[in-house]
Amino acid sequence: MKTGQMTLDEELVDAVDRAVKKLGTSRSAFTREALKNALNNLRVETLERRHREGYARYPVEADEFSDWESEHVWGSE
Repeated sequence: MKTGQMTLDEELVDAVDRAVKKLGTSRSAFTREALKNALNNLRVETLERRHREGYARYPVEADEFSDWESEHVWGSE
């Protein structure tokens, strides 16, 4: 692991300290987890944006999935 230095607002540090006390963890562990979550959220947002852009470039055409309509019948017996 590497050690890094950050400048944080005092209120944020106080909030983190309260959270880590409740969770029984450390500032470092809490911050690592928060950064991992933030990076994962960024990855998901990027994939979702690319997905939307793809559909904007190549929108679904009318009846594109009509061949599968009969496969979506639920509970008919």
